Amino acid sequence: MELNIKYQGKRVTPDDLKFIKQIIVNNPNASRRQISKLICEAWDWRQANGHLKDMVCRGLLLELERSGYVKLPAVKFRPNNPLVNRIRPAKIDIYKTPLYDYDQIEIKQVRRTPDEKLYDGLISEYHYLGFVYPIGEYLKYIFFTNGRPIGCICFSSAVRHLKCRDRFIGWSKAQRESHLHLIGYNTRFLILPWVSIYCLATQLLSKIVKVVSKDWQRYFNHPIYFVETFVDTERFRGTCYKAANWIYLGQTSGRGKNDQTFRVNRSLKAVWGYPLSKNFREVLQHG
Repeated sequence: MELNIKYQGKRVTPDDLKFIKQIIVNNPNASRRQISKLICEAWDWRQANGHLKDMVCRGLLLELERSGYVKLPAVKFRPNNPLVNRIRPAKIDIYKTPLYDYDQIEIKQVRRTPDEKLYDGLISEYHYLGFVYPIGEYLKYIFFTNGRPIGCICFSSAVRHLKCRDRFIGWSKAQRESHLHLIGYNTRFLILPWVSIYCLATQLLSKIVKVVSKDWQRYFNHPIYFVETFVDTERFRGTCYKAANWIYLGQTSGRGKNDQTFRVNRSLKAVWGYPLSKNFREVLQHG
């Protein structure tokens, strides 16, 4: 059987396949998770934060089994998967008196804090796209003034293929695969509907870019050097991003990442980006 497997940027060679089969044979009582960890440790297959790529490896093993290359041990335990068994965030009971002015703005990173439920509930209730579980590395923020939340923003792992961004950065395919984790993707941005403060969105965008890279370093053991976002051109003009000095990079193709028809099947998105350091191109190209 000809070997033709590439998964999450990892191309499996015949020697890799032979090694995986040997790991399975040598550990007959091991679970799929244990086999995955043994493979990751042997390959030193790690995320940028130093953690093993255990979930990616398990996905690769499943792909190899589906393609008939390996036979995995039977599943021993099925833990609850929140990405499959999704529970809608609880509705938030919040003070909604109109707010027209502010004193100071506090930026609070809320991932894995008691305020994360507040973030999830606000996004679920008031963002037009609703709440979804972020993918990969991510941070969630709430903006407060005088103890009241006024907005939310989330950054997660960057989009893998984005023609206008890749052209702007000027990196090769190999460089992108090696350094994509150094980009953050702004997936959600919300100003709460009862907040009417002049140019607030622009102010919040200007503030968040000053802290997100340092927070990323603290949380994931590496900084980010560039952030990107999509703006639905059928709904918005991206005025606040432009006013906050984000750079218009171009438009999406409107086909989605898994399209095979080469036909537009969703609304076009304007792509905006913001360099977080002066040498962002040098770092993203060469590390």
